[in-house]
Parts: sequence; structure tokens; C-alpha cells
Amino acid sequence: MTQPAVYVVSDSTGETAELVTRAALMQFGKSQQFIHRFHHVDTPDMIEEIVDLVAVNNGIIVHTIVVEEVREELNKTAKSFGVPIIDIFGPLLAQLEETYQIKPLSEPGMVRSLDEAYFRKVAAIEFAVENDDGRNPRGLLQADYVLIGISRTSKTPLSQYLALKGLKVANVPIVPEAQVPEELFEIDPNKIIGLKISKEKLNQIREKRLASIGLSGVGNYASHDRIDAELEIFTELTNKLGCYVLDVTNKAIEETANDILMHIGEIVDENLEL
Repeated sequence: MTQPAVYVVSDSTGETAELVTRAALMQFGKSQQFIHRFHHVDTPDMIEEIVDLVAVNNGIIVHTIVVEEVREELNKTAKSFGVPIIDIFGPLLAQLEETYQIKPLSEPGMVRSLDEAYFRKVAAIEFAVENDDGRNPRGLLQADYVLIGISRTSKTPLSQYLALKGLKVANVPIVPEAQVPEELFEIDPNKIIGLKISKEKLNQIREKRLASIGLSGVGNYASHDRIDAELEIFTELTNKLGCYVLDVTNKAIEETANDILMHIGEIVDENLEL
């Protein structure tokens, strides 16, 4: 005996409805059951033809239509054709509307948008880790933005913070003993952000860092001469690159990140005007 076919109907991609349907079918040992999918059904005039096809093939409908007008038309038409129908979102939306006393947005594809945003953040975080502290020069060419600065200018936490915004950010340390990657000069200067800090603040930060690991007074890491040399190299490099430079002195990570995001927004606006 031929088993009734399952038809998924959605005003977006239909992935959510198909996933739920497959999970339910597994409870009946039918995980391999073929599911027909009608996606982007977002107007009532598409409904009758779909329901007629399902009726002819003795099928059932599972749907996640969120646009109220289309959902009501589908439910009504299926009933008139005698087609079994499962409305996944309808009862849930109705209950939530009653509970929260607000109308649903009724915008298709919001689950997919959330999924895409989530995976974009995950990818950005992985990118920040892989391209931290200049460890992967070729990765600079794939970065949305590159942070450059001397030690203790918060390059790593800023990269991670911006990754949570979905931006792929690499960072490169500026030290007298090492050349910066050649890839840095292949990047659009608008994608490079220099992080500068005052000599006095940097001295304080480095002294505290040395004290925290039991090396206070050892070496020249926090010396004024060393800091002067690093700041001079940093200034020469940023001038050569022609990149944006942001003063991070006495700024929290969140504040600096917001300044960077504002700068990025300004660059985007300028490009749109061109």
C-alpha cells in the first residue's frame, strides 16, 4: 500500500518545517520518507494549486506559514479539499500573542536569519583565534579588518569582541625586532586600524603586567626608552600605511570597539556615496 506523501509548505525556505517533520517521522521508523517541499509560498493565490496537487496524491501538509493571510488561506483551502494539515507555527503564535499581549511580526525567514547570524559569529570568532598576534600572515588578506599596535594595546580582546559582531578581525603586533608581514601592505588601508596609547599609560600597564608574573624591575619591557622606540616605529608604520589610528588610552574594550564600529560605519557610508 502506497504511503501518503508529506508536503512541506513554507513562506521561507521550508527547512524548519522539514526538520520538524523528519524528526516526527523517525518516531514511526520513516526517517527516509521522501518529503516534498514548497518554499517561498508568500501569497494566497499560490495556495489552491498546491492543495489540489496534495489532494490528488493523497498527501498531507505540514506548514510553517507565518504570514497570517496566507496561513488562514492554506488552512481553509486544505479543509475544503479534505487534506490533512498540520500547522506548526499557528497555535504557538496564537498562544504567545495571548501570553505577551503583542502581535507577532509575521516576517518569513527569521529563523534562517538568526541561524546565519549565529554561524557568521562562530566563523568570525574562529578567524580571530587563528589570526591572532600575526600568526597567519596570509589570513590578513581574508580579514574584514586588521588591528595593528604595540604590545598591551588590547588587540586580542578587541578582535574577539568585534568577532561577536560578525566581523572577521586579525591583529598584528608591532615590535622593533620583527618585520611586519608584507601582506599588510597589500590590504586596503581602510581595513587597517592602528591602536595607539600614551607613553605614560603604557608604562603603567606594562609595570603591572610584569608585577603580576613576578618580573617587576626585570628587563626593559616597561622602560621609557623601549616604549619610545616602539611608539616611534608604530607611528612610522601607520603613516606609511595611511591607515586610521585610534587612541585607546584610558578606554575600556567596549568603548574602543564602539569607536571602531562607528569608524567602519563612516567608511561604508563614504563608499556608498561614491
